[in-house]
Amino acid sequence: MKDKSVIDGDVIVIGTGIAGLFTALNIDSRYKVILISKTTIEKNNSGLAQGGIAVSVNKDIHFEDTLKAGCYCNNQETLKILVEESSENIEKLIAYGVNFDRDDQGTLKFTREGGHRQNSILHVKDATGKEIIKILTEEVKKSTNIKIIENVFAIDLITEENRAKAVLCIDEAGNKMIYQGKAFVMATGGIGQIYKNTTNNTIATGDGIAMAHRASVKIRDMEFVQFHPTALYNLKEGQCFLISEAVRGEGAILRNLQGEAFMGNYHEMKDLAPRDIVARSIFTEMKKDHRPFVYLDITHQSEKFIKERFPTIYQHCLSQGIDMAKQYIPVVPVEHYVMGGIWTDIDGKTSMEGLYACGECACTGVHGSNRLASNSLLEGIVFGNRVATAISSYLLKYDISNKVLDDSIDFYSIEKEDKRDFSINIGKFIKKLKDIMQNQVSIIRSEAELKKAFIEITIMKESLRKNQQETIAYYELNNMLTVALLIIKAATKRKESMGAHYLVS
Repeated sequence: MKDKSVIDGDVIVIGTGIAGLFTALNIDSRYKVILISKTTIEKNNSGLAQGGIAVSVNKDIHFEDTLKAGCYCNNQETLKILVEESSENIEKLIAYGVNFDRDDQGTLKFTREGGHRQNSILHVKDATGKEIIKILTEEVKKSTNIKIIENVFAIDLITEENRAKAVLCIDEAGNKMIYQGKAFVMATGGIGQIYKNTTNNTIATGDGIAMAHRASVKIRDMEFVQFHPTALYNLKEGQCFLISEAVRGEGAILRNLQGEAFMGNYHEMKDLAPRDIVARSIFTEMKKDHRPFVYLDITHQSEKFIKERFPTIYQHCLSQGIDMAKQYIPVVPVEHYVMGGIWTDIDGKTSMEGLYACGECACTGVHGSNRLASNSLLEGIVFGNRVATAISSYLLKYDISNKVLDDSIDFYSIEKEDKRDFSINIGKFIKKLKDIMQNQVSIIRSEAELKKAFIEITIMKESLRKNQQETIAYYELNNMLTVALLIIKAATKRKESMGAHYLVS
């Protein structure tokens, strides 16, 4: 095999968000773990999480709140695990050094967010994810059994008889390599970049879900795409700045352009209703007023409180000319999270032998059709820990050969004699995809619009197939188109509205 290297490890973890890092740290230290990041280890969605991490202060209430937010279609077995194992995994974060906010007596401070009936969310001011990722990254870098590989893009799984054997990767220079292992973990995060407006990092292109789908691994619930109700309104497209749900947890009120509070017209929990309801309510108010935003009002709180509790949000709003202590914040719903993904059992095992998944790219069913606020970071550590435990047992139990024969590998090489049109403009394709998803597969959907979107994206996918390129940009776009089609197919099949999937005639 010329110019293509093969690297061996026991466990290959793809993704360096909270799920990937926590999994890597909790795998038995006797095993060599290779941790692959498509950019740098610090660049991930988890680090953008502002509000906090839910903990089961009262297990019954947390269970019921999550079930209600998910429209009662949650997997109750995995939900029970989330609730039962929340505290022990939070304790691990604290032991690693995560410094959650405490009062003057040293007692942990809890806040409240949408869909929660009690204050049950730990936080580090308004940058909880950033603090957790910083601490976990430091721990990973100290671990002698974990090797970090940065700026390497995972193209596809190499499989044999429904068993994961290796992963084919490419670096920025176009060099390809194979990472062989005995167990593999998909922890690749979300899909937000297929939408014009999203809270997600630019890396969130659905890579793990697309890879798993191409390997015939079971995918489910892709129709359930959550839109966060409150991102800062900005005329620029792309990654949007999130105004944390915790702002409403501290009493902020959503108002229409006339300054009227409106959430009482839509739900008994008003501004702290579940996200799907708040997002649709805002969308309805925007249509009524023919304006692209509504307002969020936290001016009842003191400037001192706002600066201390929400320093990041306060400074960002100020940089945009908005003093949130004195002015209303213009907000709009944007894509935030996908509840569906790679199907897993209670231990993160997928339908393929040796392949596990956790975090946003996985579908444990714990969220149902709409995720409860601040359950995402919790899911990442609870099921990341379970994946690590399951893999450690799996490697002890089985004597697995991870030999990959050189002549069995398809490197997707494009022969020079092939006459292909390389004039395809990937940037234009991405823009078109984002426009289609934003306008036709959004908060409120119709069968006609879904059908139209499916046809348009299918044509784009076929055009891309005929114009293959060996670049990260090409592989990434291919993943984005694949995931978009998975969402549309699932949305078309589900004829009833449920949670984040809302159909109109």
